[in-house]
Amino acid sequence: MNTQQKNRPIVHYIGIGASAGGLEAIEDLFSRMPVDSGFAFIVIQHLSPDYKSLMVELLSKKTKIPVHRSVDGMEVKPNNIYMIPPKKTLTIFHGRLILKEKHNFRGINLPIDIFLRSLAQDKGEKSIAIILSGTGSDGTRGVRAIKENGGMVMVQKESSAKFDGMPRAAISTGVADFVLRPEDMADQLMAYVGHPYVAGLPRPDNLIHNEHGLTRIFSELREKTGVDFTFYKPSTITRRIERRMTVNQINRLNDYVMYLSRYPGEVMTLYKELLIGVTSFFRDRKAMKALTEKALPGILKNVQNREARFWVAGCSTGEEAYTIAILAKETMENLGMSLDVKIFATDIDKEAIVHAGSGVYPESIAADLSPELLGKYFYKKGDNYKIVRHIREMVVFARHNLVKDPPFTKIDLICCRNLLIYLQPVLQQKALEMFNFSLNPDGVLFLGTSETVGSMADYFKPVDHKFKIYSCAGKQTPHVVEDLRRFRDTPPRPSPLRVKDAKTGFHDKINGTELLNRYLSAVEQYFLPLSVVVNSRLEVIHVFGDTRDFFKVPSGSALNDITKMARKGLSTPLATAIQKALRTKEPVIYPEVAVGQGGRSRSVSLHTVPLSDQSGSEALA
Repeated sequence: MNTQQKNRPIVHYIGIGASAGGLEAIEDLFSRMPVDSGFAFIVIQHLSPDYKSLMVELLSKKTKIPVHRSVDGMEVKPNNIYMIPPKKTLTIFHGRLILKEKHNFRGINLPIDIFLRSLAQDKGEKSIAIILSGTGSDGTRGVRAIKENGGMVMVQKESSAKFDGMPRAAISTGVADFVLRPEDMADQLMAYVGHPYVAGLPRPDNLIHNEHGLTRIFSELREKTGVDFTFYKPSTITRRIERRMTVNQINRLNDYVMYLSRYPGEVMTLYKELLIGVTSFFRDRKAMKALTEKALPGILKNVQNREARFWVAGCSTGEEAYTIAILAKETMENLGMSLDVKIFATDIDKEAIVHAGSGVYPESIAADLSPELLGKYFYKKGDNYKIVRHIREMVVFARHNLVKDPPFTKIDLICCRNLLIYLQPVLQQKALEMFNFSLNPDGVLFLGTSETVGSMADYFKPVDHKFKIYSCAGKQTPHVVEDLRRFRDTPPRPSPLRVKDAKTGFHDKINGTELLNRYLSAVEQYFLPLSVVVNSRLEVIHVFGDTRDFFKVPSGSALNDITKMARKGLSTPLATAIQKALRTKEPVIYPEVAVGQGGRSRSVSLHTVPLSDQSGSEALA
């Protein structure tokens, strides 16, 4: 290797995690790796503390790349491999390795997570994570951090691993860019860093200025997912589109647009890429402590004889929602109180919501929880931990678009952390206006540490400036009524259900103010991401939300009977519930209704609520 190669900057920092069966995979990877790739490799393998590791000597026989046993303070250089020594944890800070004595937490050893999280913070877009053979789930938190900070994730194909626990857990996060055999990784790494967007070479086009190309991408996304990304932060959007172009070895945006039209699966992959959100239990502990000390006691004391209502917006896979539930339980115990607390946890990502609802998490969460909380609120289920039932029952998970779907009412606490930073100011303003509408007077808004209430400062009083905890001032913004009318007139996706008039058939306008007031009065105690207003003849009067998963217009003559539009399994309980609710003037709830969808069946909760009577108006539910 010549001097020029030795002194050139590091192309990327690659953190490699391995455990049982990992030596063979590591050797296969490096046997194909060029000596002068420009990469710096840091290998984190689970090692027995009982004997001296021979990894350096063994690997040196398989590659010409220099292999080193890591030393505290060692500078990381390109075209070198650094191995973790036994009994240590390894992190990286400003390009230097930091060694510490290993302290096992309840028997959980997570050196891969520890290193990858530090690598993500230190090197951002220049970081790459590779997860190889091993048991357990070490690395799952680390790969999420790498992806959130703009890095790339590569995982060993499960079928090629001697032990597939770690690869399987990493793949289940949904953030892996490549799933390959170890012997195929070197070529893919070289192709990845050779792409113009990664290598910093002159680019064929500038994404942010190619408005037509971006518009076509946004159109494809909205058509397939119902989500419009037009007003998301341009820098975030373009970076993640570039990442998908790099993974697919596409240089021009217009070519990627064509690729999306040919391969619908790529649209969903890009959608997932744009929604990447990293979360964990008790993330940002100091902020959670501030919420517990400065806000939760006051909220719970003010509730008195009614149900406390919290909303966790952008809940991702549920860790934050369950954290808030645990904090509420702990606070009530400390205050000697017993209240009903209902937490509405929402996200735009349907798959994340399904994961959250299961309440099952990898054993690596033990690093984020104290032994007391882990034992009190979780139980072991195979290789995972599961939230105890009484905490799961506090939280209702549902898909919800923060800037499209109707807001909730009479909320005591809104937790929306690290979501607004991805939105342009126009959507940030809209979200904050809706939060202001949703909160009770003196209700609390809890934002991420990089977020503020901006021009809404007159509507939110600071409780803790540092940790972005605010109290609602109880003022209403002038735009809220108009926005609610917008929700009424333009649901998130064109719906097959329309309003019927006795004389002319279908029409588009009704007495919006009256209907809206009756609707909000009826549903304020419920969380209903999809609502359909009907009369006693089972005719659809209006729709709030997206009907695609539950209703469809049958072929033949136009019908407006909701039971004729309902999917398999929903028609009979729906008709029964509507008639009973209108007859008794009381809500009817069927908690588990099996609804057929695409050859499968899912269980849904059906709430049928009579709307308040208005003089001269027909009965509605």
